[in-house]
Amino acid sequence: MAISSSPPLIDPPNVASAPARVKRRWLARLEGLGAEAGAATAEYVVATMAAVGFAGLLIVILRGDEVRSILTDLVRRALSVG
Repeated sequence: MAISSSPPLIDPPNVASAPARVKRRWLARLEGLGAEAGAATAEYVVATMAAVGFAGLLIVILRGDEVRSILTDLVRRALSVG
């Protein structure tokens, strides 16, 4: 089974001499690109900001005296022999 690919886009300067169907196809593709332009970058920004916020929260929690003593006791018990 052959895989059909869509015809390549024509360069914008040649649009004036192209048939009407080619112009419509080219313009439709350009309009479709504008709807999601930059969407991936925005998603990365949101994910990065969430990770930074979570890291900040962990730092605040782990700096507490109670948590520090729990972690210290855990390490001491893990390293003790017998």
